[in-house]
Order: sequence, then structure tokens, then C-alpha cells
Amino acid sequence: MSLKTIFTVLLASLAQASPVPEHDQIGGVLICNDPNGQGHCEYAVYELEKCYDLPEALINNAATFAPDDAPFYCYPRLTECGGLCMSPTGCTFGAVSYDYDNKFNLTRIGWNEYITSFDCYLNQTEDATARI
Repeated sequence: MSLKTIFTVLLASLAQASPVPEHDQIGGVLICNDPNGQGHCEYAVYELEKCYDLPEALINNAATFAPDDAPFYCYPRLTECGGLCMSPTGCTFGAVSYDYDNKFNLTRIGWNEYITSFDCYLNQTEDATARI
């Protein structure tokens, strides 16, 4: 095996082991079936205020749910888009933003086995001067 071939194989293996680079798109979400942005991953920039079913390979199998470093948040949900929520405690564990501690390891809260869909929203702040 030539030195060039060994180098190419080494670079390819390092690229697979490296976490997915950070993004900063409003609506950008990295979803992977393993923690820390590993395993089968899909990244896309999603339209806000619209529900998205997870891709088939990630339904009830998403240990990473990591929104980009941008002013928005998402609600991972138990049901498919348009599905009826029958859970007495609700069908989401709450909002997930870039600042959410467990975004790269949802196994810590057990939700890696439950996410079926999600929707995202722009952060909104109230302008105090607008009320005057």
C-alpha cells in the first residue's frame, strides 16, 4: 500500500470521527441517531412555524437534536405532524434552542426514543417602549 493511499484512508477515518461543524442559520437543525452529532445525521434549514416529520431513519431514534446558534427554538414532538396529542403531560418536553444543555445527547432525558416531528419558531422579545 502506498503512502498516499494510507494518508487518504487516515484522512477519511478522521473526517468520519469528527463532529459535524457548527452552523448559524435561523431554522438550521442537526438531527442524528447517536449522541454528539454522530451516526446517521441529517442537517437542514427548516421553515419556521411549520411542522416537519423526522426522516424515516430518525423517527423515534434521534439522540442529537441540535438547533443552530441563531435566535430560534424548536419543539420536538411525540406525534406526527397533524397527529392528535393524547398524552396527559403534553407531547413535547419543551423548547430546544442552541443553549439547551442536552441537545447533543437526548438519551440523558430519554427523548431519543420519542421524537417523531418538530416545529420551530423565531425568538421574540417584547419591546417595553411599544406599550407606552
